[in-house]
Amino acid sequence: MIKSNNTNIKKQYLKSKPLCKVTFKLPKEAVQGAETVTIVGDFNKWNVTQTPMRKLKNGSFTLTLELPCDREFNFRYLIDANRWENDWFADKYVPNDFGEENSVIAL
Repeated sequence: MIKSNNTNIKKQYLKSKPLCKVTFKLPKEAVQGAETVTIVGDFNKWNVTQTPMRKLKNGSFTLTLELPCDREFNFRYLIDANRWENDWFADKYVPNDFGEENSVIAL
């Protein structure tokens, strides 16, 4: 599980639509020199290639998604296509079918 103090999830609720802009950030310390990070979850039907995060010059990764309000989404990070990680700043965690836990964001 990613436990860096620089990891955070920012939520910005839109006034004009029932959506929330959610920005996910992973610092370089959390990804340990990774080349790619993909966020995978309920919002993209657990597609491991559909939602890549953008690598910044400092080695951290970020991505902003617009997600429907009044829902919860399970998600995990897939680092370099072979290592699954959760987010320390998730709203909660739930067991998954693989004997691990998923991060959950509640909107």
